[in-house]
Amino acid sequence: MAKEITLEKLASIPSYSFITPNHNKDKVGFYWNKTKSQEFYIIDPKTMEYEQITDGELPKAIRAGFIWLKDDIHITYTRDVDGNEQHNIFLYNTETKESVQLTDTPKAQEYPVDISPDGKKLLFASNRHDQMNLFIMDLETKEVTQLTAFDKPVWGLAEWAENGWIYFSYNDTYNIKNNDVWVIKQDGSEIKKLFSVSEDSNDSFGSISSDGKLMSIETDHSGLTRAGVYNLETDEISWLGDGKYEEAPAKFSSDNKKLIVVRVNEAELYPIIYDIKTGEAKVLSFKGLTYYTRFVLDDNYLIYMRMDSKTPVFLARYDMANDKEEIMIPPQTDLTAEDFYEQQYIKYPTFDGREIAATVYTPKLEPGKKYPALVNVHGGPTGQYFQMFDMFSQVFAHEGFVILNPNIRGSTGYGKEFMELNLKDWGGGDGKDVVYAKKYLETLDYVDTNKIGVFGGSYGGYMTFIQLTKYADAGWNAGSAWIGISDLKTMYDKSKPHFQYFLIQHLGSYEENEEVWKKGSAMTFVDSIYAPIQMIHGVNDPRCPVEESRQFRDKLLEMGWKEGTEGEKTYEYVEFTDEGHGAFSDIGMRIRTFKLFIDFFKRRLL
Repeated sequence: MAKEITLEKLASIPSYSFITPNHNKDKVGFYWNKTKSQEFYIIDPKTMEYEQITDGELPKAIRAGFIWLKDDIHITYTRDVDGNEQHNIFLYNTETKESVQLTDTPKAQEYPVDISPDGKKLLFASNRHDQMNLFIMDLETKEVTQLTAFDKPVWGLAEWAENGWIYFSYNDTYNIKNNDVWVIKQDGSEIKKLFSVSEDSNDSFGSISSDGKLMSIETDHSGLTRAGVYNLETDEISWLGDGKYEEAPAKFSSDNKKLIVVRVNEAELYPIIYDIKTGEAKVLSFKGLTYYTRFVLDDNYLIYMRMDSKTPVFLARYDMANDKEEIMIPPQTDLTAEDFYEQQYIKYPTFDGREIAATVYTPKLEPGKKYPALVNVHGGPTGQYFQMFDMFSQVFAHEGFVILNPNIRGSTGYGKEFMELNLKDWGGGDGKDVVYAKKYLETLDYVDTNKIGVFGGSYGGYMTFIQLTKYADAGWNAGSAWIGISDLKTMYDKSKPHFQYFLIQHLGSYEENEEVWKKGSAMTFVDSIYAPIQMIHGVNDPRCPVEESRQFRDKLLEMGWKEGTEGEKTYEYVEFTDEGHGAFSDIGMRIRTFKLFIDFFKRRLL
């Protein structure tokens, strides 16, 4: 009897996140939505036995990770309210299952970062005083001290070293091409810029070795991101690899002799293990996507999650001595590779002679039959589609759609120059790349050229608004803007300071670049829209506020459009009161969003 491959079955395949070994590297914690919602699990990398630890304590949508305390019993995690990302930090005992709230800042985003070497203090990031900065909490007294007081946000990783210094990445300019490695004493008495190649290079901190003598770093000064090791005692730098690939550092081995580096090449991502002294590389060139790679069990094994286009995500370990992969938790589905559709990795020409990489999925093609097609634009804009198990694409292909996922200019993974092509040009060259994705689909003899739509979430939602307005003459037949942006200035006005900084980096200040902001806003061109549009938005979205969809809807009403499921000049609009910037990690919310997409495009394109 043939398997019934339903939307619900595909969308219910679980996924992992934040795979993190404890300090002793004999336990590994991770988030997993096996039960349909996110829970915290611990797996023993030696026996491969795992246990569910939490039971309903985590938020529906995971936007922040956890960290282990030095006792390897407690973790800190975050919780928000219905996706608003106003995280409070909690302390959780994995043995007694007791949870204690550490912070109570309902209007601030807070993220645990690291634990002090003595295990008594928590380093965390917060915008409780307007801009995102670093803070320290005494875990016994709950007293909080602000460590940095920058006017620009402190993003990403930071690490508290044994020597009493805290290392982190920071950009003290609005130049998006710049980032530097900084260090601050744990008492805040001294702070300095430690590593910077140039004002136009992104130079970032990776991690600190356990003996506190080495720091992993990266720079894109040459045009491709390259990993290196900075000797904190001598200030000498050893660069790893030959610089021919995009490579970013991850974690040191416990003996500080090896460094895990992540290589990105043609939309595949896999780990490299470098010998720090000799520079020798051990390449684990798995196909697809391999990430969260970490050393465990006295550095004798690696643990990671992996997937490829026809294999859903699974958790595995790699025996370093015997070069053998062992699956710890297999894909959680009875579907097999034969039940999934093959992915094609292609490159199509765009308006300026460049090639745009993309993945393409097709349903089971019947001779002579024409199929509706969709262009799915990723978020970011500094994101990337990988050659991986893509649940969106599998769902749409099984529902009879051809789907193309382009890595338009501004995407990561193809070098510094390509990533910077859309600076001060949102909705310009990148918008044309999407138009040319449609043109490519029109060349395929199995695509119905009168049934091509566009959709995406976040920046992909922004691009959907842009395509249906600024590029309406491209001939789109329908579009769905999920958690999108319709006007860059109104988004800026409603955003928190760290998100405002992000926009200024990409677009320049509004006062000096008003035309850039207007040319990149769909509201400027809304009069040109003719194709039916669906808008989906979470009411609690702090990244792309719900007002961005509301104002577009209201303008359509002013123009004589009506809310409806068929006919010309009709739109469809859905708000979720229990959701923020999407909730893909919650399987129930994932399914309801997929159903909305599929229902809309089946009615509008089939």
